Amino acid sequence: MAKDRPLKRVAILHLAVLGAACLSFSSTSKADDLTGAQHLVSITRGGLLYDNWYGQLGVDAPKKTHPSYPAAGKQKGASTWRCKECHGWDYKGDQGAYSKGSHFTGIVGIRNMTHGSLDKISKILTDSKHGFGDLIPKDSLAVLAHFVAHGQVDMDEFIDRGTKKALGDAEHGERIFQTTCARCHGKDGKEINFKTDKNPEYIGTVATANPWETLHKIRNGQPAVPMISMLAFDSQSHVDILAYAQTLPVK
Repeated sequence: MAKDRPLKRVAILHLAVLGAACLSFSSTSKADDLTGAQHLVSITRGGLLYDNWYGQLGVDAPKKTHPSYPAAGKQKGASTWRCKECHGWDYKGDQGAYSKGSHFTGIVGIRNMTHGSLDKISKILTDSKHGFGDLIPKDSLAVLAHFVAHGQVDMDEFIDRGTKKALGDAEHGERIFQTTCARCHGKDGKEINFKTDKNPEYIGTVATANPWETLHKIRNGQPAVPMISMLAFDSQSHVDILAYAQTLPVK
């Protein structure tokens, strides 16, 4: 993790970004009953829960494998309760990056729920298949549903699926990264090591190997830490940051 001082600075920046959202969206821009910055904050909170709801809520992770997780799946335990584990970082499930490999489950994505009914999505989240009704508070379920309905993007518009290359302007992304993200990640992206000294993993590592995860986190932040959500910026800026992150060292 980054040192305490950079984390405090990034928390202040987070507030600044959310404030900027008020300027980016007029008070007449509505998604259900939310407007402007409220809309973005709700999406961000939901995106964090989609990533890792128990980590974000600060509750004990489930110990047993999710009862609806397919027997043919290769994951076990708490990770099988994460929304992303079945539906993917690109939200396309078995039609996306998780169409093969260690995270394949054969489960469909959530792209068909874009702009869907929040009531319908909430009912799905609490049905017997998902079983989140007794685990996630109602207000958190509401923002998770809001993310599913209004926070997704079609990542194939921003990432070449065959090469994993971001379809962005790395030069523009560098300006944003070096004035914002570098405060915690460092100028070379190596200030934070996500794994171990023997097997290091930096932002450049993840951006290159799993650009869909990186783009999700650029947009929504990282659960349980004060990482900035970039939703106050336009989607092209998000992919520009990703494009630059792919130029950073992987080791």
